[in-house]
Amino acid sequence: MIRSMKQKIFVGLISAVMLSLSLSVSAQGKGSNPDIELLRKKFAAELLQAPVNEAEVRDMMRDIRPDGTWPGIDYADTARTAFRHTIHLSNMIRMSRAYKQKGSPLASDKELKKAIYLALDHWLRHNYICENWWNNEIGTPNDLTSVLYIMDSDLTRDQIEKASAIAGRAHIDAWGARQSGDRIKIAGIQAKNAVFSRNRPLFEMLVKVIESEIRIVPFAQRGLMSDMSFHHRDDKVNNTLSYGLGYAESFVEWAEKLSDTRYRFSEAPIKLLTDYYLDGICKMMVFGKINDPGTANRDISRSRGGGGAGSLMPRRLMNISDYRKEELRQVAEAREGKPSEARLFASFFWQSEHLAVQRADWYASVRMYSSRNANMEEPYNGEGLKNHHRGDGTNYVSLSGREYYSITPVYDWQKIPGTTIVQKEMLPPENQIQKYGLTDYAGAATDGRYGAVGFDFISPHDPLRARKAWFFFDDEYACLGVGISAQAAQTTVTTVDQRASEGAVAIASDSDLHIIRAGERELSSAGWVHHGNVGYIFPEAGKVQVSNGRQTGSWFDINRQTSTSKEQLSADVFKLWIDHGPRVRNGSYAYVVMPAATAEETKQAAASPKLEILSNTPALQAVYHRELGMVQGVFYKHGEINVPGMHIAVHSPAIIVARSTDKAIFISLSDPTRNQDRIVIDLNGQSLTAPLPVGEYAGQSLSLQINK
Repeated sequence: MIRSMKQKIFVGLISAVMLSLSLSVSAQGKGSNPDIELLRKKFAAELLQAPVNEAEVRDMMRDIRPDGTWPGIDYADTARTAFRHTIHLSNMIRMSRAYKQKGSPLASDKELKKAIYLALDHWLRHNYICENWWNNEIGTPNDLTSVLYIMDSDLTRDQIEKASAIAGRAHIDAWGARQSGDRIKIAGIQAKNAVFSRNRPLFEMLVKVIESEIRIVPFAQRGLMSDMSFHHRDDKVNNTLSYGLGYAESFVEWAEKLSDTRYRFSEAPIKLLTDYYLDGICKMMVFGKINDPGTANRDISRSRGGGGAGSLMPRRLMNISDYRKEELRQVAEAREGKPSEARLFASFFWQSEHLAVQRADWYASVRMYSSRNANMEEPYNGEGLKNHHRGDGTNYVSLSGREYYSITPVYDWQKIPGTTIVQKEMLPPENQIQKYGLTDYAGAATDGRYGAVGFDFISPHDPLRARKAWFFFDDEYACLGVGISAQAAQTTVTTVDQRASEGAVAIASDSDLHIIRAGERELSSAGWVHHGNVGYIFPEAGKVQVSNGRQTGSWFDINRQTSTSKEQLSADVFKLWIDHGPRVRNGSYAYVVMPAATAEETKQAAASPKLEILSNTPALQAVYHRELGMVQGVFYKHGEINVPGMHIAVHSPAIIVARSTDKAIFISLSDPTRNQDRIVIDLNGQSLTAPLPVGEYAGQSLSLQINK
């Protein structure tokens, strides 16, 4: 109640200031600045582009009550998990568009204008305040600004002044305008209002604020990181495809709008934003189009999550600069369904503990956390209620990008691909989701195309420890686990995969081929399993279990928003896991994933493996790829590797990717602990001291070429 009263007092003060400002600015007269007038037209035109659904708008006109409200909206409930008032705002925008859009069947309709007035006047009288600050400082101001631009002179002076006052809650001194993905959004809303009211001095100041937000900040701060990931909060959780995407979109919108005015942004922030878009945002999307599920936080519990990205943003960047234009064109065309060639890369975002790997026909990622950052977002606003383990070495592999989002409401949240989890009767309370890592060792080494990942994992939720590693090549990747110890009565499992079922499962056991169409069974000696164009090879004996059948659940199980459906849903789900049993001590696992492979290709790879597991011990996990002549190793302390053409000894914790050719040896290495400024390596009897990146770049890979 105290907070609510303070909010109302503050809002009243802001409203008074904005009202005074609006009156003084309007007295300046129209047309005083050609660029301001041009921007006014651009914003209005853009808002009027969306199609009008006549039937829906007529329903709104029919259903609106004499007091300006609609049935189905609880106007008294302003809780952060409710606030259905956003429907009211959306209705106003859609009705306004139908009234003003040229060619609309309802253009200039008198009854429609009455309905718009009823709805707007109701809002202006009640000035609804939500318990979630975002609606007050971003959502509501942005929607009312849209109504102002669309209706403009068709509104009364009183309506314009009152709506502008409420929209004025979006201003750069507001609480939510702290440095992060929201400051640039709030500055953008305030700048639009300054354009609408023709307040040139305020607008010019805000344009500078927007431009200045595109910069790399230190790891301790919020914003764009030096590894091209984005942190919205102090918890250092990866927010690249949520707040970080909105941050980029806000800047690009203004950059394009200002490109033919005197206020055009300088090249430096445009180039940095383009780098962030291509090397951060796009690389965390499957084929640059669909969000990598490994990057999702509480947004994974939204029914609209996992949608494909459009081409508007890359097209806008192409319009304002020639910088990396060809790469932007390829992204845009891929999103438009045109033939395109996928980029091949292995990129590690060391400040977010996230690896992304892309090949021509598959994409994979590994998500970790350490003492430097938290595992997951808090379940703000009642979202993401079962995300406890979604950072525990999560490893998704995608062929389309939609394999995991389609089963979100029925998901088994203790069998997440890549993770090792104690199978509890129920997850801890939702206020126990976010935890910081308990070890320093989490990192990766990449040479730009291949990559090795190491994770010394101590669970903050369970009495569990494990050392986990992943090794990525062209057609396959290896997953190793060792030192698995869990003093728990419940069984501990490592999940190989859990995805939408794509029909029958092929299994090779004791040289025979079996087909599982539905059900669950234990595979005591599985050599390989194939499902949905992905092969899984098990080079070591283990208690492998597979399930292929119906699972049930609801969106409301993971998202407590008032608008969330409680309907029970069912979906066919494929799950594959390794059972380590209860009270496991020094357990281990090893498996190879072959994305985009047929059952026959999986069978052949199992019979004639390209990969050799050199070591899977608590001191060293390493794999050798015979065809590539490449060794990848995760060293937890000093150790050595011997392969054809290379003898490598490392004297401290490190991760390496090394490849031998006729002329040279290429080594990429990193310090996953971030505690060293150099690493000493003995290579074929020659001692090398490699100075490591430090400061904001600690954890980044260093690549060396040693000529033979």
